[in-house]
Amino acid sequence: MDMNLRIQKHMRNFCFLLLTFATGLFYFCFYFVGITLGVSMAFTLVGLPILYYVLRSTSVFVQYERSQTKVYTDISIDRIPSRTRAEEGLWERVKVDLLDASNWKVICWLLLKFVIGLVSIICAALFYVAPLIFLLAPILYRLNNFTFFGMEIRTLGDSLLIMLAGAVLIWIGSYLGNGLVKMIGGHTRRMVEGLAGK
Repeated sequence: MDMNLRIQKHMRNFCFLLLTFATGLFYFCFYFVGITLGVSMAFTLVGLPILYYVLRSTSVFVQYERSQTKVYTDISIDRIPSRTRAEEGLWERVKVDLLDASNWKVICWLLLKFVIGLVSIICAALFYVAPLIFLLAPILYRLNNFTFFGMEIRTLGDSLLIMLAGAVLIWIGSYLGNGLVKMIGGHTRRMVEGLAGK
């Protein structure tokens, strides 16, 4: 593989892991606040539209996840058919969406993305940021007290060993990061296929 393509793939994987964390955090906050607010205010008429639109958002978010996975991982996922909106009253529409098991299944999948996002931000730091810092060890040890797993780096020889460890970690991290990105893409594919009923 060409070096430029490898670097682009490396950067794309890093961006995808950061985006996974951001979207997972967003889904967690959105559904936690939306469902809690909708259910707690359901005794008034204000809670019903909140609950209705929160539950209807699942298909929009799944379509976004599908396109994001296609852009960053090259995993192709079929489009899910858009749902038809019923022409009944608000309470009937809320009742239909509340009783729709696929809504709750997709919300669980999207909430699981929060946990996946936490893992991906940690892995992004380990696979992509830490090796770059290790590569800069010969410069950093002169500027400040540079420590590596509790050991203070004071000599050029020690910093060169850390730099070598960074080079090895870049090589290993690219494979591990690529595997993690494919696993997250597989999660999205299973979510879309589950929603489409395949």
